[in-house]
Amino acid sequence: MPNIKLQSSDGDIFDVEIAIAKQSGTISTMLEDLGMDEEDDDPVPLPNVSAMILKKVVTWCKHHKDDPPKPEDEENMEKRTDDIDSWDQDFLKVDQGTLFELILAANYLDIKGLLDVTCKTVANMIKGKKAEEIRKTFNIKNDFTPEEEEQIRKENEWCEDP
Repeated sequence: MPNIKLQSSDGDIFDVEIAIAKQSGTISTMLEDLGMDEEDDDPVPLPNVSAMILKKVVTWCKHHKDDPPKPEDEENMEKRTDDIDSWDQDFLKVDQGTLFELILAANYLDIKGLLDVTCKTVANMIKGKKAEEIRKTFNIKNDFTPEEEEQIRKENEWCEDP
């Protein structure tokens, strides 16, 4: 299988099969727009992705290379967060900083499957928690005064569990 070189933001070069790299819509478009192919020795620069994250993205893409394409009409599909396969769950047992960097990389590289599974992981971290628990989980400072917080609670009573 022909390979292509990908260059991370910190200058590391990754030699990756073209089929695996093309799981990224961004890389696929770059290759088409620049007319690059397997004979090109120039690396594809990825200035928004560090070597550590690119390594994880490539690992994820290799594991999912034979996955069937997702149906395009997802507007009618129920949004679920409990359908993450066990390999992905283990793969995403990382610190929050790494998880958020993977989300940013998946978005920048246009890898829908990785973006979906990373966002579902964050959604599961939030699901069922009160605002204070979410703040603690993500180290978010509460900048509301008690009066503002009470006003927001009153305005949103309709969405609270009885």
